[in-house]
Amino acid sequence: MSYNDLFIRACKKQPVDRLPVWYMRQAGRYDPDYRKIKEKYSLLEICTQPELAAEVTMMPVKKLGVDAAILYSDIMNPVASIGIDFDIVKNIGPVIHNPIRTAADVERLRPIQVEEHLPHILRTIELLVAELEVPLITFAGAPFTIASYLIEGKPSKSYIRTKTLMYSEPKVWFQLMDKLGDMVITYLKAHVASGAKAFQLFDSWVGALSPVDFQTYVLPTIKRIFDELSHLDQPKIYFPGVSSGELLPTLQGVQADVIGLDWRVSIPEGRRRLGSRYAVQGNLDPYVLTAPMSVIQEQTKAIIDAGIEEPGYVFNLGHGLFPEASLEKLKELTDFIHAYSSQAIQQRGTLKQESGV
Repeated sequence: MSYNDLFIRACKKQPVDRLPVWYMRQAGRYDPDYRKIKEKYSLLEICTQPELAAEVTMMPVKKLGVDAAILYSDIMNPVASIGIDFDIVKNIGPVIHNPIRTAADVERLRPIQVEEHLPHILRTIELLVAELEVPLITFAGAPFTIASYLIEGKPSKSYIRTKTLMYSEPKVWFQLMDKLGDMVITYLKAHVASGAKAFQLFDSWVGALSPVDFQTYVLPTIKRIFDELSHLDQPKIYFPGVSSGELLPTLQGVQADVIGLDWRVSIPEGRRRLGSRYAVQGNLDPYVLTAPMSVIQEQTKAIIDAGIEEPGYVFNLGHGLFPEASLEKLKELTDFIHAYSSQAIQQRGTLKQESGV
């Protein structure tokens, strides 16, 4: 089987004969085989075993036929190297034992040492690149999203401690943003050096901010991250998370290649807000997967039809897969995306030829 580079070509807005598809959290709890592994090992324990982490990463590629793999890891992994003590607690998420609350807390954060503290992550990437026949996407958590965990001490819905620090201690806030930005840049550079073919910056919770606050307190660090990684040829994706549609117009100066959209903004409207520079990725509501297959296909058709109107589109969900998702439906959906998009792209090409465009 030849190497499948559809995902890379779509990210670079090059022609494709069918759409590439991958799913955020595609290596996860919806898969019975993965659940069996989780009975023996925690998420963090899997991450420290490169062969096992590689196996879990490859499961959806083999079972679903997706066009890209995403590294099995967690956005919290690199923060251990900078001096944060945390656990991933079942049904809660990251729980920080030494949360960031003061200037002194920020000052004690040290520079990341990827090769020294996270060699298992780099080894997993190397193993995957040697075996995969689709591109490997790696990722990092964006500074605001990471900061929200570090400051709140655990997942939050209000982000009250985070916003209090942001508004009341802006100097401390920007020091934290600088340190987390440095962490992300160093971490992703190490991924690329180990063979990653693309990377995504997850900013899952930054949609909690107004556009003005995002531009003031977060966007400068996002721009710096992508500026410092702009020399890399690998596609660069920024996913500003859920409820982020109002932030899209502010992203036009970011040197990413692809912007991920959640399901609250349509593909055409997302493109309009972003301008013509970026490829886009998304954006089926994950919970549509609870519906009958006919409903899933109807919504998927509409997204595909909008996606292929312009070059540069990758099919994905608007957020990550959830544990109750069906492996069988995901396989059927992946096959449907491939078949329908191939037909739709071919028909679109024929119509253009006939019209002389």
